[in-house]
Amino acid sequence: MDATSYHRPELVCPAGTPAGLRAAVDAGADAVYCGLQNETNARNFPGLNFTPAELKQSLGYARAKNAKLLLAVNTFPPAGRFDLWRAAIDDAATIGVDAVIVADMGVADYAASTYPDLRLHLSVQAGASSPEAIRFYCEAFGIKRVVLPRMLTVAEIAELHSEIPCEIEAFVFGNIGMMAEGRCSLTNYVTGTSTNMQGVCSPAGAVQYEEDSERNLTARLGGYVVDRFGCGESAGYTTICPRCCPISCAPASPR
Repeated sequence: MDATSYHRPELVCPAGTPAGLRAAVDAGADAVYCGLQNETNARNFPGLNFTPAELKQSLGYARAKNAKLLLAVNTFPPAGRFDLWRAAIDDAATIGVDAVIVADMGVADYAASTYPDLRLHLSVQAGASSPEAIRFYCEAFGIKRVVLPRMLTVAEIAELHSEIPCEIEAFVFGNIGMMAEGRCSLTNYVTGTSTNMQGVCSPAGAVQYEEDSERNLTARLGGYVVDRFGCGESAGYTTICPRCCPISCAPASPR
């Protein structure tokens, strides 16, 4: 198979702010994904994300540049608080985003039953890594694309692709963070918040740095020692499970 036989993948980039979205689109991103300024997305940090008005304005900018805008509604609603996630889906449908990235089955069911024309992607947070699991989501909720867990090899991704009825998206940058794992629960225990439900891992208010007389640095999270750095050693942001906002690729599709 020569190079001309391949289809160029769709480059999907994260955008934490309207300015970030414009930069990603201007740099050539085929699609960007972003979140609202609340607990419905897994990057719910102060100073990041979009209001509904900003999302609508940013959609116009992306469309003018022939790019897509995806909204991440990819956390899990705690009991009794589903209204916030329902409102996020309503906003996505009203604004007219190109797709919504969901993880929770209840959110997926609400979106599919209320807005059958709203395109749904399955978040990596759902942890669907087998053909059986992916086919279930496709059949039950009309999922059009699955974002695959990051621990899969290229060979495993290729095998999956031949067995499922939807598009695939795979990360090309980022660590193996699943978010549905023990370390996320540990973060919740230490700080009272988690990425899975509140969209915040290691909130800044729970991070403390202490320097001793020899200028060694101790980093604490919620009062617990997480890291120690020697004098002159670069210190990173304190998390129990380091992660980042990765870039991903998906098969190109007609605009």
